Amino acid sequence: MGKKHCCDTMTQQANYVCEQHNNPFECPDNLIFYNQKFDEYGIIIHDGCSSYSLITYCPWCGSKLPEPKRDLWFDSLEEMGFDDPAEQEIPEEFNSDKWYNK
Repeated sequence: MGKKHCCDTMTQQANYVCEQHNNPFECPDNLIFYNQKFDEYGIIIHDGCSSYSLITYCPWCGSKLPEPKRDLWFDSLEEMGFDDPAEQEIPEEFNSDKWYNK
């Protein structure tokens, strides 16, 4: 069981795991991508890449979703001296939601 989201449908969609596709962006049945590291939600754009369009409200229940933490993630790492996290070995907790769920 994955994370509980704003409603049952969002929980089902955001935690969906396809038995045929390892990559959620390759599965036509996967509609929502939840980025745990940044606490952001998006509608998957099935264009052959790993694209998604950020959403701020749940498409099913209308609840306001949490503010994405992407900018805070970069700011927090920059304060710690990491100016290029893609090329640097960052603390392990910054690869999941552990960095903001302390």
